Amino acid sequence: MSVTLALHDGRAGNARQALALARALDAEAGECSLLPRAPWRWLAPRALPAADGAFGAGFDALIARPPQLAIGCGRQAALATRLLRTRGSQAVQILDPRIDPRHWDLVIAPQHDGLRGGNVIQMLGSLHPVDDLWLAQARRDAPHIAALPAPHTVLLVGAPSRHVAPCDADFAALLRQLAQRARDEGGSFSAIASRRTPQRWRDALAAIDAGVPGIRWRDERDGANPYAGLLAHAQRIVCTPDSVNMLSEAAATLAPVFVWSADIASGRLRLFLDALRGSGRVRDLDAALAPFAAEPLRETARVADEVRRRLGEKGFEKGSE
Repeated sequence: MSVTLALHDGRAGNARQALALARALDAEAGECSLLPRAPWRWLAPRALPAADGAFGAGFDALIARPPQLAIGCGRQAALATRLLRTRGSQAVQILDPRIDPRHWDLVIAPQHDGLRGGNVIQMLGSLHPVDDLWLAQARRDAPHIAALPAPHTVLLVGAPSRHVAPCDADFAALLRQLAQRARDEGGSFSAIASRRTPQRWRDALAAIDAGVPGIRWRDERDGANPYAGLLAHAQRIVCTPDSVNMLSEAAATLAPVFVWSADIASGRLRLFLDALRGSGRVRDLDAALAPFAAEPLRETARVADEVRRRLGEKGFEKGSE
């Protein structure tokens, strides 16, 4: 059994955050993808009678021999970490569990969620593995991207959502603006879709002038996902405004980051965008796209240090019995 275990529901965003924090604390951390049974997939993280059986036989083995430190992300994992805590694990939950944080040793929550408490650590954005080592490996793995003409502008494309819904015509205008900028500079322009990107926006990426150097990736039809290499080699990053995870990872690179159409966002997403812009790490997209110096935003390392400090005060030490 691993000393540290990352638990999640299999969703890519939750898995990425849980693993990033777990491996920042313990390079040998293990991983558990949960398979909740009914009714727990709806009731989690509430620990009602018979909750020990919420995740089946595989989780029963964890209950019998719990890890020293359990780190979860998402609502299903919040129940699992809560149950493991009753068996002696120290429990760290990422994202607001929507019930009292006292059920965990620590809760890691985005600033824009507004969750506060004596055991709550706030973060700007989300957790992820992007740091100097990650970027160096990504550069080594994608030398062909380094050969593209500089300056290399990379567009990270998300999707319209209920909190921010740019129109298709404005998205097409954005692509034209960035392609023309690459022509004017003699540089390159790459654009990459995400899992959530609608087909009509993917089609728009394919329609970018082929005479402009760069990579336009819609999905696996265009080959292996070049996301890591594009982040690592970008001299300028532009993001659509819809994804906290995407913006957080872009902000952890060494490149200037610009956000498109942030002012039309609403709700907690707008609070995040305002805080990120207020930090100086990200600027609004404008016609100039002027380079600026900015310190990479590395919340995973900061949060890991704080988790280590607080759990150390409670007697946690990796490898101790």
